[in-house]
Formats: sequence, structure tokens, C-alpha cells
Amino acid sequence: MIDKSFIGADLGRRTLVIEEGAVRLYAKAIGETDPIYSDVDAARSAGLRSLRVPPTYMSCLETQAFPSRDVLKLVGMELKRILHAEQAYTYHAPVCAGESLTFESRIADIYEKKGGALEFLIKETRVTNQDGVHVADLRSTVVQRQLGKAS
Repeated sequence: MIDKSFIGADLGRRTLVIEEGAVRLYAKAIGETDPIYSDVDAARSAGLRSLRVPPTYMSCLETQAFPSRDVLKLVGMELKRILHAEQAYTYHAPVCAGESLTFESRIADIYEKKGGALEFLIKETRVTNQDGVHVADLRSTVVQRQLGKAS
């Protein structure tokens, strides 16, 4: 059972720089063909500072800042019994390669369903850039199945 006293727990604040090569590789891996994700000149012509970061790449960056295993271990979840259930992104400004992003994460909620057979952990992360601009909010849900509980 996940201890609900972790609700509201501050996971800290971490900063990292977005690498241009990593953005290109990620865009290629997901099949993104818009040149603003792979060609700096095209991105600048579109009014961006540099390559635009694909929306889902923020999950990779967040995991660099706050490794999932560390968060799961903190609250007592077992990796072999979890499932990544949901990911949501709210963007407030474009995010580009070369920017320095600060991630501030917290555990927003812990709850259960099906008589405790399923436990849910909600993590929320606020992201700001090097200029202090609030660029995004990330929200992820992980579910853990309790062994021996009826569903």
C-alpha cells in the first residue's frame, strides 16, 4: 500500500539543457517530418530560437531530471507491478533546443480503486525556461496492482 502521506510531497527542482542532437534524434525516431524539429534554419524562419522540441520529448527530459525508478522507490511502488497509465502536457510557450529548463515536481495525488487492488500515483511537474517563463505543465499517472487483491 502506498503511504498517502506522500500526497503533496515536493520531489525537488532540477535543471538541464536541451541538446540539439537529441531533439533531432527524437524527432526522427517518432517519424516527425516537419523541418522545425530537425533544421535550425527552418525553425528560425518559423520564428523559433532553435529546433522546436516535440511535445512528447518533455517526458524524456522529465525522466532525466527525476528518474522514474527513484520516484517509485520513494513511495514504495514495485517496478514489476506498475503500468504507465497516462501522460498529459499543457504548453504555455514553445520549447526549443539549447534552452535550459527547470523541472519542479511533486506528488499530486495517491488513490486506489477496486477495493485497493489498484493504486494510482499522480505526479505533476512545472517547467520554466532560463528566462523564468512558465513553458509547460506535465502530469503523469502510474498504476500499481496489488497482488492477491480481488478486482
